[in-house]
Amino acid sequence: MSETTISETSSKSNLVKRLLPLGIIATALTAFFALGGPEYVNIDTLKQNQAFLKGLVADNFILVFLGFIAIYALLVGISFPGAGFLSIFGGFMFTTLPATAAIVIGATLGACIIYMAVKMALGESMAEKMGPYMAKFESGLKENELSYLFILRLVPIFPFFVVNVVPALFNVKFRNYVVSTFFGIIPGSLVYASIGDGAAAIFEQEGDLKLSGVMTEPRVLFPIVGLMCLSAVPILYKKFSKAQPA
Repeated sequence: MSETTISETSSKSNLVKRLLPLGIIATALTAFFALGGPEYVNIDTLKQNQAFLKGLVADNFILVFLGFIAIYALLVGISFPGAGFLSIFGGFMFTTLPATAAIVIGATLGACIIYMAVKMALGESMAEKMGPYMAKFESGLKENELSYLFILRLVPIFPFFVVNVVPALFNVKFRNYVVSTFFGIIPGSLVYASIGDGAAAIFEQEGDLKLSGVMTEPRVLFPIVGLMCLSAVPILYKKFSKAQPA
């Protein structure tokens, strides 16, 4: 076998290894939808299984709590776009504060899974593949990684699974990704967990649990905007300090 053939075989083998995690994730997500997974992660399912879920928690809190974290991490890891519903389930089952802790831990673990899979598949940053403009963007991002990442996590208009992937495309530091994910999702997780915590009372009155517009209500949006402004302070400080004459 010639050196060229060996090199090509080795290159193909490395490519397969790099793409394997993403392939597993894509397969798992496809299987989840094919087996009707989304049918079990919705408000109707929660409403119809109130007693069963409460019973599970009452019988073995620790096991169910850890199981919820594992399921949350798995679904976030395969980029299932239903984290809000899972958070409501958690709030219903564990009450607001324990649920928030479980959501944040599970979501952070899941986000790390997809980050590592994308990073491994990419091999190098998106900037290195797309030319000088993207390289300039990546350079600006890296000057204020934590601030930009916190803002991405706090802005309610960006889907969670999208924000999980974008940092990996620009080769941000894993430590900053983990820190910004863990702390940046606490406000949103607290909101959805509190909604779930109050769901039982709404169901008892035969009311409907409405999620549309929750994150844009003033009592929710204003604190988040405040946190975004705080996250932007280091960016603005660096920009204006550079602009000042020596």
